[in-house]
Amino acid sequence: QDSKASYVLSNVAVVVERILTFVPTKSLLRIASVCKLWKNCARRVLRTQQQLSYVSASGRSKTGIHVLCNTLAEDVEKVFLLPKTVLAMVDCDTLHERSIVIGLNEGKLGCKSPDMVDVLSSLLPKSCDIMGISTPGIVLTPCGSSSSPPQEHQEGEAGFAIMLPSMDGVHVKPFHFCKNSISPTALKEAGLVDNPDLRVVLLFVYSPYQSGGRRFLKQLLDPLGKSKALIAGGIVESAFSPRSQWDNSNCDLGGYGVVGLALSGPKVQGASVLLDQDVVNPKGAEATVRRLKAAKIPEGNTLGLMFACVGRGRSYYNQSDVESSAFRKVFPTVPLFGLFGNGEIGCDRIVKDDYTLCDSDRKSLQHQYTTVMTLVHFG
Repeated sequence: QDSKASYVLSNVAVVVERILTFVPTKSLLRIASVCKLWKNCARRVLRTQQQLSYVSASGRSKTGIHVLCNTLAEDVEKVFLLPKTVLAMVDCDTLHERSIVIGLNEGKLGCKSPDMVDVLSSLLPKSCDIMGISTPGIVLTPCGSSSSPPQEHQEGEAGFAIMLPSMDGVHVKPFHFCKNSISPTALKEAGLVDNPDLRVVLLFVYSPYQSGGRRFLKQLLDPLGKSKALIAGGIVESAFSPRSQWDNSNCDLGGYGVVGLALSGPKVQGASVLLDQDVVNPKGAEATVRRLKAAKIPEGNTLGLMFACVGRGRSYYNQSDVESSAFRKVFPTVPLFGLFGNGEIGCDRIVKDDYTLCDSDRKSLQHQYTTVMTLVHFG
């Protein structure tokens, strides 16, 4: 019997490949070194793993590093994908308690936590693009099930990491600009202009209230406002990333800038609604979020993204989790993530059949005391 099993596992690719579909990716990569057959089977399995995944965590860490790092160290062993791009967000209070701002390569920009950046780099593939954001508040869906109720953490330690694999029909390109690096050429190279396949732009602006920040934001949003892509994001506290990903940024220490993801390709879909100051109760929040249904976006392999003002949330509604709960009522199986920040970027953008509701000039993209609720589908 053992010899028969050994023969099958050494020669019958269809059986080996079926077995490997039940193996988490980190173990799969180790298994691939056993023999040529297993290596080829593992490669084919990896190509089929095109569903996004995430890790989230909240509550005070007992180890001295951010609670997200602790959870990620455990859960990254269990994921069934090879991350190509990771978007991580953590609360800025905890990050700043444990971080130092340093100059990289003589005056380059970097906000580096000895724990956060090093742990992310050590846990994720070297080829993975890591984009880290710190912000006053975090919105997350707990690990375990996408149907778990999302949570709004305006205080306390919280964070999440969204992991995106290579996906057919989807191109994810990270970008980073500051006053020294933004230009029409740079925007084109990032796929933000003259790109007919551009569908969604997620952007996170840091320190825009410094002198020159308004002009910088105009340079960014004017061309984006003319595109047909969905634009969504917010004003955050800071951005962080492994050293190698900052090296070409040509940015001054402590200046303003923007990081983000340009999502292109025929399989990418997006829609957003704006919860403005007229939305003052749970019923109004649910009615506004329900308008996203008109976009008819598939709910599989889809993310909900919530970019809210720090002035909303519990103090605005006099109860917790109003807007995230409204999202869950309308989209019970779609995980929701996001932030509370110091300004919101986005607009009402619903595409239905041949009709598009979209008002995305630069001025209408910038808001305060609002929430931009977004759906992004990855095919």
